Amino acid sequence: MKVAQSPDRTLTIDDKSYLYFGGTSYLGLPNHNKFKKILTRNIIRWGTTYGSSRNSNIQLTAYDEGEAFLSEFIKSEAALTVSSGMLAGKLVIETLTSTTDHFYHFPGTHSAIKAPNSLAIFVDGTINPRLTDEVYERIAILTDAVPSSDITAIDLSVLSLISKTKKVTLVIDESHSLGILGENGCGLFSTIDFPIIDRKIMLSSLGKAMGLTGGVIASDIDFIAQVKLNSNFVSSAGMNPAFVQSIADAKAIYKKQHKKLLKKLDYLNSQLIPNDNYKFDPRYPVIYPEIPDLNSILEKEQIIITHFAYPNLKGELYRIVLTANHKKKDLDKIVAILNQ
Repeated sequence: MKVAQSPDRTLTIDDKSYLYFGGTSYLGLPNHNKFKKILTRNIIRWGTTYGSSRNSNIQLTAYDEGEAFLSEFIKSEAALTVSSGMLAGKLVIETLTSTTDHFYHFPGTHSAIKAPNSLAIFVDGTINPRLTDEVYERIAILTDAVPSSDITAIDLSVLSLISKTKKVTLVIDESHSLGILGENGCGLFSTIDFPIIDRKIMLSSLGKAMGLTGGVIASDIDFIAQVKLNSNFVSSAGMNPAFVQSIADAKAIYKKQHKKLLKKLDYLNSQLIPNDNYKFDPRYPVIYPEIPDLNSILEKEQIIITHFAYPNLKGELYRIVLTANHKKKDLDKIVAILNQ
């Protein structure tokens, strides 16, 4: 179905209004009036785009301010913005390739951080035996913070079983946790602490909870410096400077919307009757239903959710997404259906 407007908590199809529980606008920012005013002001200041290399002789202060905020927010030594989350993942993998002997991946890892010839971290339900042998290797572990079709953070406890002969880099994609999980929505990066990890690298789309098209890479200062020398980073344009500046300028809105989201989750949790037909966690704004003919049921009630064929999953992925902008009456309506 095609729509001629940006969906918020509602959307219009054929002149009929529907409640919308889809997309990835967890903090409800694309249609937030104050957020849009900040962005409009920065477009007037910085223009609609800036197509030069980030390494050119002209340097825009928008990147300094936006990346300083992201580094502080994520609690990393340094952060670097790029034009998309997908590019962020590709740049991380490319930069690591020359100093990594083998890549290992958790199940269902997003294609943004897939590496050629990557090995599965689990074999027949247990840790890959290559990770526990005594051979010295420089390895990179690739994972999503919250795997697709899941509602809780990835269990990284298997990392404690890796042999001390390995030099471990952890790469974590936080596209569906940044802005949601952690203190004020800072994500999981700062909370991950395993003695075996030599380096942590976080990357994320900024077009989901953070509300602006772009991507971020966060890590130690030395790794970010390496990414800045990557030929694909040097030869590509940066994230829209008006967007990067808006990230810094909207820090109070991010905090406020995160609080609103948590309140909505608390309310939803108090009303939902636990049921094996759907997966829900009160700390995460997505419900994965497994209810026959759910689409037809919801459309009769003038409710639209997200569903599409997702890579690595059998059949279609169905997602009910709660945002900070949903009202109590919206939640009551979806709860009434799920509680049946």
